[in-house]
Formats: sequence, structure tokens, C-alpha cells
Amino acid sequence: QVQLVESGGGLVQAGGSLRLSCAASRNILTINAMNWFRQAPGKQRELVAAITSGGFIRYSDSVKGRFTISRDNAKNTVYLQMNSLKLEDTAGYYCAASDGEFTYWGQGTQVTVSA
Repeated sequence: QVQLVESGGGLVQAGGSLRLSCAASRNILTINAMNWFRQAPGKQRELVAAITSGGFIRYSDSVKGRFTISRDNAKNTVYLQMNSLKLEDTAGYYCAASDGEFTYWGQGTQVTVSA
């Protein structure tokens, strides 16, 4: 099992930046992949970014070039740096750990982008 705690959400103006953090309860290098999802009201959940234990990174087309996923192995923490935020980035952001056949979720953090 792994417990995940997200932080760093908030209210930001369009064009601004935020950094989300996801602290895991165990060594993230033993977890197949660490993911950031988001879900806005009335919309489907979207995979925003992911990083595998081997360091492979992927982004959704909607955030490519603006968001950066990274990790601090010593702190067992994954980050999502979000730059050039747009109104449509407003959503609940969730960290998820893909660990074999299981997926563990954090409680989520709200990101609201204002005009």
C-alpha cells in the first residue's frame, strides 16, 4: 500500500504558476508510476502527467509545454509544476500511484484559475 498527500493547490490568475506536491508514504522508485490526474465538474477525469519508476515521462496534449512533472526520490515526493495556467486548467488535481494491479489515490487539491 501507499498513502499519498497532495498540497500546493489554490487560486491563481491566468498566466500564473503553481506547484503541486504529492508526498508518498514509501519509496516512490518501488512504485510503477506516479501520476497526476485532474477532474473538472461535469468532465471526465484526465491523466495530466505521469512518471515511471524508470523515469519515463508523459504528458497530455493539453498541458504539454506548460506543465512539468518531476520527483525528489529522497523525499518520496512528486511535483507538478504548472506554468502559463489557463482558465480551463481549473480542476481538482489528484495524485495516483500505479502499483502493480492497484492504484492508490490522494485526497486531491483544488486548482482554480481566474481571469
